[in-house]
Formats: sequence, C-alpha cells, structure tokens
Amino acid sequence: MEKSTASSRLHGFFHNLTCQSFWQLGINDATVARYVADVLTDFASADNLYRIRSRGGKKLDSVVEILAETKPDTMQASGLLKERALRKYLGDYTLFMSGIFRSYVEGKGFLDYYLQQGSRSYWTVSELDLSLYRTGFILFQELSKKFEYYSGALDYMRKAYFAPAPTEDPFAGFLKQIEGWMKVNLAEN
Repeated sequence: MEKSTASSRLHGFFHNLTCQSFWQLGINDATVARYVADVLTDFASADNLYRIRSRGGKKLDSVVEILAETKPDTMQASGLLKERALRKYLGDYTLFMSGIFRSYVEGKGFLDYYLQQGSRSYWTVSELDLSLYRTGFILFQELSKKFEYYSGALDYMRKAYFAPAPTEDPFAGFLKQIEGWMKVNLAEN
C-alpha cells in the first residue's frame, strides 16, 4: 500500500475522532478540526514530532531547547519564512504535547509554559502570515486565542479514545494503538 494512501486513511481516522470529540464538547469549527487532524497525522510519526535537532544532531523534545537552538534571521524574507515554520511547529508541538500527553507535560511542570508558548507561537504565525500577505491567518488567530481550549479538547479525546492501561507508558500506549489501528484498517484493503 502506498504511503500517501496510508497517510490519507490515518488522517481520516484522526479527522473522524477529532470531529466527534469536538462535537461532544460543543466545538463546531470544521477548519480547526481539520487542522488538528492534520497535526495528529503529522505527529503520528516520531520523525515529524521531533524534527528539530540540535547542532550536534540530538532530537530536541522541549520548547526551551528548541527556542535556544533556533534563531532565524528575520531581516530577510527567507528568514521570515523560517521563523513562520518554526513558530508553526512550536504551536503544533505544544498543542500536541499539552493535549495528547497532558499528564506527562503536567508531571514535568511545563503545562502553563506550553500553553503560553503555543498560543504565542500561533499568534506569531498569524502576524507573519499577514505581513507576508498569506491567507489563513484567521485560523492561527483562532488557535492562539483558544489554545488552552483546543489543548483541553485533545486531552478529552485522548482520555475518551486512547486511554493507556494504568501501568502503561502513555507514549508507548498511544503509538501502539495507532500502529494497531493502521495494521487492522490497512490490511482490509
């Protein structure tokens, strides 16, 4: 089976769960639900989740490390695009981690920081989109303004649909459930 077909099916799976969870919580924004499903699909691959690396090649898995290692030159147009990509990634990363892995982030004492950085990052993306005359800035303003709400919706979705066993590592449990879903559903075709 082609990777794009598998990715499309995985996106459909996440989109359905996101829409269902959002609907149960009274969130009726199809654009945000689609975007969140895109983030979940993208980050289902650990390589995408940890795409930012240190100069030495180490995977960076904290917002503080990512911000310390990456300083785009925003004086040039290419620097603005790099800054936008970094801020979008930070928004996506903090949304994913504070939503799907909330108990881990809380346990490390990072939740408030992740919520602030996620909101700030999405707002920066919206401002950069405006300055670069790009469409879609309204989506990032929405994600910024209601970041904590959407993060909570992902936490709800995790609890409702991806709850690990009491003794199971939440990271391993989530990835195992996704892998199992992919094997079962992709084997049907």
